[in-house]
Amino acid sequence: MDRILLQSLFEAAVAKAQPALAVRLNLPPKPVGRTLVIGAGKASAQMAKAFEAAWDGPLSGLVVTRYGYGETCERIEIVEAAHPVPDEAGFLAARRIMETVSGLSADDLVVALISGGGSSLLPAPALGLTLDDEQEINRTLLASGAPIGVMNLIRNQFSTIKGGRLAAHCAPARVATLVVSDVPGDDPAIVASGPTIALPGTRELARKYANLYRLQLPPAAQALLAGEDNLAPLPSDPVFAQHTVRTIASAALSLESAADIARSQGIEAAILSDSIEGESRDVAQVHAAMAREIAVRNRPFNKPVVLLSGGETTVTLRGKGRGGRNAEFLLAFAIAIDGVEGISAVAADTDGIDGSEDNAGAFADGGTATRLRHAGIDPLVALANNDAYSAFAAIGDLLVTGPTGTNVNDFRAILIR
Repeated sequence: MDRILLQSLFEAAVAKAQPALAVRLNLPPKPVGRTLVIGAGKASAQMAKAFEAAWDGPLSGLVVTRYGYGETCERIEIVEAAHPVPDEAGFLAARRIMETVSGLSADDLVVALISGGGSSLLPAPALGLTLDDEQEINRTLLASGAPIGVMNLIRNQFSTIKGGRLAAHCAPARVATLVVSDVPGDDPAIVASGPTIALPGTRELARKYANLYRLQLPPAAQALLAGEDNLAPLPSDPVFAQHTVRTIASAALSLESAADIARSQGIEAAILSDSIEGESRDVAQVHAAMAREIAVRNRPFNKPVVLLSGGETTVTLRGKGRGGRNAEFLLAFAIAIDGVEGISAVAADTDGIDGSEDNAGAFADGGTATRLRHAGIDPLVALANNDAYSAFAAIGDLLVTGPTGTNVNDFRAILIR
């Protein structure tokens, strides 16, 4: 029963973030001239379909999404490409998007549909870099443990499309950006590395972070980072003056929806935060400590209660196992609550894919570590090898949903009876 409840909370969070209603409620004013739709991200195809259905005037455009996330549209072309490491399909799509918005007038409108995942779906290497370089940069960043804001600031240095460069290329046309946020704090400039929104942060700061996280970047990228070429426009640039940005779906709204479902079942809900960052296994330790305190001492919340949180944790790769940040969170959480009764949890990515595996996330409770040991798996060894996917698969505790059509980051629900 607890697993059914936990899954219903996840489904409520996903449903709240579906683009169909959110897009329709946030349509920009119609232009005198043309309407062009562009976009990138895991939810961008669903956003395009929703926009096409809601817009009663002429339009055309091109949107790129992750393989398997496409939708059928009549007037907007949908292209699929690789995530989280970019590929040739994304490279060609990025080039075509730049061509699509070339030569526009002040009477035209560009609608940018942006969601998480767009950073890798729009590879556009700076002069002197290759697609291979951008792929290596992405791999290095993904393994670094750096928070998403840091990763996107660094990615921005090596692109001709990120950091507001795409919007600058649309000038003098007006740009209306609709964002499905997957980043802690819902800063729209960070989502998909902000192709239509100027990113705060300087080249000097990017160099500082690259050194801090000891990034082993390709030689051409190191050379570019050391100089002052390919600088992105600043937020104060006049090119952005007439542009609008709206965040139409976010983790905050999704967590509130899940809380409403829990309360309708007679269980109090506490939203800890919608913007938690940090190493997955460390975040798990904090969540587990709070859950144990409630289970044993009935504080700081009275039982029964469900703890809800969102955001985007990170995983520093130490081993060669399989698993995304949510499965890693849950494996560390299961180890920390080993033997404690009355605690169950789900952690999953709202886009339906945890990292690069086929699961959204997994379930865990106080008996998970014991079941793993009975299956011949040492939970500590699995965690050390970043092999959470294999561990949960062995005991049938993966949550598999397939692509959900949206992406507002991680969802965690911990039920204490």
